[in-house]
Amino acid sequence: MRHRVVLAVGSNLGDRLGTLQGCVQAIGGLPDTDVLATSPVYETAPVGGPAQPDYLNAVLIAATGLRPLDLLAATQRIEAESGRVRAERFGPRTLDIDIISFAEEVSDDPVLTLPHPRAHKRAFVLAPWHDIDPGAILPGRGPVAGLLAGLDRGGVRRRPDLVLGAATSGAQTPEARTPEARTPKAQTPKAETP
Repeated sequence: MRHRVVLAVGSNLGDRLGTLQGCVQAIGGLPDTDVLATSPVYETAPVGGPAQPDYLNAVLIAATGLRPLDLLAATQRIEAESGRVRAERFGPRTLDIDIISFAEEVSDDPVLTLPHPRAHKRAFVLAPWHDIDPGAILPGRGPVAGLLAGLDRGGVRRRPDLVLGAATSGAQTPEARTPEARTPKAQTPKAETP
């Protein structure tokens, strides 16, 4: 059985857009998993933690046959392969992947709390999610549109000049992890501008 999942992805170190594109491809390459929709890219001021660069953020909707903890392990492997080091809470990172919701599951498991315990407070999650699914519901919290309407969106800017390409199916080869290979030629992202 396949489940609908919502993933939030972000990067604020290195080639942020290239890292997010690689993430989309890697998630699409997971067993029994398809990326169904990819949001527009947002640039976001960091929330909490030390002084650090702005993030690029996006939301993915996927269908997966993986169980929640298996998906968590897979996303943590993708983060590690992208150079993620978990040294400081809310610190800068090459890649962050959060499981926002997994079907309609609600769980207070300390290893994987579902839905994500802070998603309802984060415009950088809700705005891109709303862009690709205006009728979305965050389990236990309500409609994403209503949650988003109650938040300050300052520091959360849509970047129409930056585009993530669609995921391609199949396992990732090392060559497919380079920025040039990760970006489908039909949807080449535009270069980031400060």
